[in-house]
Amino acid sequence: MPGTGLRYRLSRLRHHRPARRRRALWPVGRAGWPRLPRLPRLPRTRRGQRRAVQVAMVACVLGLVPSTWTHAVADSRVRTIADVPSRDVAVVFGAGLRSGRPTPYLAHRLDAAAELYRTGKVKVLLVTGDNSREEYDEPDAMRTYLVERGVPDGRIVSDYAGFDSWDSCVRARKIFGVERAVLVTQGFHVRRAVALCEAAGVASYGVGVTERHDLTWYYGEIRELFASGKGAAEAVLRPDPTFLGPRETGVTRALEADEAAGAAGADKANTVDGAG
Repeated sequence: MPGTGLRYRLSRLRHHRPARRRRALWPVGRAGWPRLPRLPRLPRTRRGQRRAVQVAMVACVLGLVPSTWTHAVADSRVRTIADVPSRDVAVVFGAGLRSGRPTPYLAHRLDAAAELYRTGKVKVLLVTGDNSREEYDEPDAMRTYLVERGVPDGRIVSDYAGFDSWDSCVRARKIFGVERAVLVTQGFHVRRAVALCEAAGVASYGVGVTERHDLTWYYGEIRELFASGKGAAEAVLRPDPTFLGPRETGVTRALEADEAAGAAGADKANTVDGAG
């Protein structure tokens, strides 16, 4: 058949072609063990060593500047539940869900917020968290938890686009009209939260929830060193949040309802006193 000899020769050529040696994904030493990449050599001269130390020191200082900024801005504004000044609104930051329920850290934030409401320190709770997916709804889980602990549903307002601390602060000011607030979060996060909300135009005090020093706490402390850099950039550049959207009146309506309830209670007390 025409072409049969050509196909035969090509097939034999492919069959007898020497195998191509694959390049190892990782360099291999003489004994077959992976050969580690060489580490950069330290400078041998005193001048080079001195310059390397100076570069390392500058890098450390620059790395600590954002954290120093958050402490400088927020240290005087971090309080406890007992001594925090009264404000109309408390902003509670999300901290994740587990099987649809608040994680232990988020539950502790919500417990502190409920205590602030019960003691009359705040009138309305703005719960802010992630609802970017239909199956993941932080604000509704936070609302359910608070209602179970005696906070009236009408005093809870949900922000479904609080994807990070900066977004939550900007939306509290621009979308919900919050000008002054108590911020509720963990101790390792509270200073950055206060600094960011101050930069966003919300005059803030922070209540830092105390946690035992477990693995999660250490992770949070280390994470804050890096997050402070991002926070400092956000405070300087003032970017728009991931989702801004139209202005919402939930906080205003909740405060009006609280005021109406207070007036009704006062009228009832006056009526009872008059009847007595």
